[in-house]
Amino acid sequence: MEQKIAIFVIVLVALLLLAKLPFQTKTEITPLNITKVQIVYENLSYVEKEIKIPALDNKGRGVSTKLKVQAIPGNGRVLINIDNLLFWIDTQNSIQIAKSVAQELTKIDLSSIDLIYTIEANASIIEGPSAGAAITIATIAAVENKSINESVMITGSINPDGSIGQVGGILAKAKASKDVGAKLFLVPKGQGTQVNYVPEEKCEKIGPLTYCTITYKEEFIDISEKVGIKVVEVASIQDALNYFLV
Repeated sequence: MEQKIAIFVIVLVALLLLAKLPFQTKTEITPLNITKVQIVYENLSYVEKEIKIPALDNKGRGVSTKLKVQAIPGNGRVLINIDNLLFWIDTQNSIQIAKSVAQELTKIDLSSIDLIYTIEANASIIEGPSAGAAITIATIAAVENKSINESVMITGSINPDGSIGQVGGILAKAKASKDVGAKLFLVPKGQGTQVNYVPEEKCEKIGPLTYCTITYKEEFIDISEKVGIKVVEVASIQDALNYFLV
């Protein structure tokens, strides 16, 4: 009996000693294939296109801005350069629609192309969707690597079906386009003529009282004649491309 107890004690002590020893595990490290992750900058190419966009400043005056679109090999991302510039939500939405329309019209798969957008302007003058048509044209020019006719400018929003929507400030934008040398100004369908409502007051005295009524008379302004720049109405991006791409 004493012999069995002695053996049990020896085994127990041995187990306790083993428990205190650090266990080592063998890990096999497979070397990385560096050639698969290396970025070769020497062969990286990109296309950059620039287009002038008429806009309004925070006082409603016409100004001209510049949009640059870069198309580089990538993963289908849309990148926005926000250095010293705040892109409004509706402008971001216009960029997303522009990419979709560009892909549909060109039939080019953009899943392997990154698009980088930069607008050179103060944030207060790019709020609103009116740059959508110009953004779409610049995107198409970039992915197809075609030149843009610098003597043409356009205003108008972009719809998912490629149609161009109406916007405001046409007269002021036409003046801004002419000031930077544009010879042709493209506007949405139906906006080649601006309608102003001029108030007319008529007063009538009845006894000791004077009664006045105000009516508004329509005044039609031909943008082309008023500004001195050729104006053409376009209904879709396909129409606009006939004037823009060289």
